[in-house]
Amino acid sequence: MDHVSNLVAASDLHVSYKENREVVDLLRPETPRDWLLVAGDVGERITDVEWALSVLKERFAQVVWVPGNHELWTMPDDPVTIRGVERYEALVEMCRGLGVVTPEDPYPTWHGPDGPVTVAPLFLGYDYTWRPDGCHTKEAGLAYAHQTGIVCTDEYMLHPDPYPTRDDWCRARVAETEQRLKECDPAVPLVMVNHYPLVREPTRVLRYPEFAQWCGTELTADWHTRFNTAAMVYGHLHIPRSTVYDGVPFEEVSLGYPREWQPRKRPHGLPRRILPAA
Repeated sequence: MDHVSNLVAASDLHVSYKENREVVDLLRPETPRDWLLVAGDVGERITDVEWALSVLKERFAQVVWVPGNHELWTMPDDPVTIRGVERYEALVEMCRGLGVVTPEDPYPTWHGPDGPVTVAPLFLGYDYTWRPDGCHTKEAGLAYAHQTGIVCTDEYMLHPDPYPTRDDWCRARVAETEQRLKECDPAVPLVMVNHYPLVREPTRVLRYPEFAQWCGTELTADWHTRFNTAAMVYGHLHIPRSTVYDGVPFEEVSLGYPREWQPRKRPHGLPRRILPAA
C-alpha cells in the first residue's frame, strides 16, 4: 500500500553517553515512509544534536524535533556560548539545514493509517506552577527544593535571555503556541509533541515530587481536551509509559541515562509507535 507508514517517537536520547549513541546508531524505521518524532533532550552541545538528528534524518522519511531543557543549556566548557532565545534559534536553523521540522515551521500532516493527523511540535517550557504541596509561590517552591537538594540543573545552565526569567519565556511561548493551535483545522486531529507533558498528572509518580516545578505549566492543563487531540507525546521524566487522560493517549517516550534503561528487561523499546494505534 502506498500509504503504509508509522508515526513513531523517541526522546531524551542524551547522546553525550557512549551507550546512548550506540542506541541511536541502531534506531531504524519499520517502513521507509515512517516519521520520527523527537521530543527533546538529544544532547547538550549543538554538535551532538546535529550528529544525532542527521543520522536519524537519513533513515526516517521525516523527523520532527522539539527542544528539551538540555539542548538549551549553555555549559561553561561549551565552545558555543550563545544563550536563551539565540541558542534556540541556532538550533532551529541547524535543523532546517538537515530538513528536520521544528516548532517554528508549519505543522506537517501525516497521512498514514489512522490519519491524517496534524503533527504539532511545541516548545513551551515551564513556569514553576507545578509546585510542592503547601508551597503557594514560586519562591516557596524553589526554597523547598533547595532545602531537599532536588534542584534542576536548569537553574544554573538554562538562561532565558532576553527574557528576565524562564517562566516569562514560558508564558510567551504558551501564548504564541496557543494562537497557532487555534488556527489549525479542528477537523484534523493533532498529535502534540512537547518535551514536557501538557498535564501535571504524569509527574505524580516522580520519586522526588518537588522536581515537577521544572516539568510543565498549568497553562496547558486543558489543551488536550480543548483541541482535537489524537495523542500527546513527551519525555523529560525518564519514566517511559503509556497513560490516558480524559480519553487522550499520553506517550512518554524517553530513553534516559544508561543507568536507567540498561537494567530493564526490555531496555528501551524505541522508537515507540504512536500511530497507527496498537
